[in-house]
Amino acid sequence: MPPTVRAQILSAASARSDYPQPIVLEHGGGVDEVQVGSAIRAVRLHLGLRQSDVAARAGVSHGTVSLVERGLLGGLTLRTLRCVAAAVGVSVSLSARWRGADLAKLLDERHALMVRDVVARVAALGWQTRPEHTFSLRGERGSIDILAWQAAQRALLLVEVKTRIVDLQDLLSTMDRKRRLAPALARELGWEPVGMGSVLVLPDDTWARRVVVRFGPLFESALPARTVDVRRWLARPERSIRGVWFLPDSTVRSTTARRAGRQRIRTRPGRLRPPVARSGATVAVTAATLATLERTSRST
Repeated sequence: MPPTVRAQILSAASARSDYPQPIVLEHGGGVDEVQVGSAIRAVRLHLGLRQSDVAARAGVSHGTVSLVERGLLGGLTLRTLRCVAAAVGVSVSLSARWRGADLAKLLDERHALMVRDVVARVAALGWQTRPEHTFSLRGERGSIDILAWQAAQRALLLVEVKTRIVDLQDLLSTMDRKRRLAPALARELGWEPVGMGSVLVLPDDTWARRVVVRFGPLFESALPARTVDVRRWLARPERSIRGVWFLPDSTVRSTTARRAGRQRIRTRPGRLRPPVARSGATVAVTAATLATLERTSRST
């Protein structure tokens, strides 16, 4: 059965007009498109806006706004829906579901594999690593995916590993908070750093690179260095650095390795290959048929 989408509408009409209310589109249920449109319409009326006002803000036609409010979303793109929703301060987000808790397990496995890869690469360069380091300091609690120490250069490394980015602002503020607490955390372990690296590790996937490009100014301000600079710094941490490291994904490599086990079968010279069904249908060829084809080929 193909996956469907469930729309969960949180109350908007009674909220403050300047506070965006979320429409959460989640994988795994039936779409109540009328309820989605009704929520956007309720917020628009609460703000005292006309459909034409919303259309102008969203950069769409009056008719498109009318379709959204009537719940006729089937012919609209998600981008159009988000534009109309944003015009009245409503945010739209997606949450994927797959086979119950299996998706969470799959994501956790991918995260664990990436953490393992980073630990191996960093340790090979002489760093002392502490994966999944938890802390409680000055009333602030949390965990750091990888905390590492390079004694020769007295360098401290904080690594945040992400297989997906749900809230970029929250991610960057969390990394900034951990970076602020890092010197005190290091002193608790008997380390006195003179330089520090704060690195966000992302899978080297198209979506990750697109996110960094799309939100370029944010990344340039918070995490300006990129993979090459990060790797050079890890080898010789002579200064502080903040950056993004695109890491080849272990799960992708393991999948590729499994597929590589399939090998092409080559026929001997002079022999015909069995017919292949390009449309995906199965073709059955008997030994007698192949023998007949070969005799015909020799005679011609």
